[in-house]
Amino acid sequence: MSIDTLAVWHELVATRNAKGLGALLSDQVVFHSPVVHTPQVGKAVTAQYLGAAFHVFFNESFKYVREVVGPRDAVLEFQVEIDGIAVNGVDMLTWDDAGRIVDFKVLIRPLKAINLIHQKMAAMLQARP
Repeated sequence: MSIDTLAVWHELVATRNAKGLGALLSDQVVFHSPVVHTPQVGKAVTAQYLGAAFHVFFNESFKYVREVVGPRDAVLEFQVEIDGIAVNGVDMLTWDDAGRIVDFKVLIRPLKAINLIHQKMAAMLQARP
């Protein structure tokens, strides 16, 4: 039985449930960060990055404002305000036949937002074991 990838993703975001990521991510998932040069490969590292992002991004101002959805991929545009800075970006997801995410790419703008996210994500990732 296939997972309804987007429905599960939106539920995890709405409930801020980073623990649910394990069931949604493929073991071979590749994560593309807006601030790390090389792709990060594997469920554990991707869950670590996304778990930190749950804390940095998902405040009461976070919202998806547009979705472009294909049979096995989606682009989700978001907006959020963090420390008074308007952040605009997209989550690009690709999933396999079972509905597990195999590729997750995050793009962010403007430069002021990228610098802020880099600082906040680095602090979150360093604080986690």
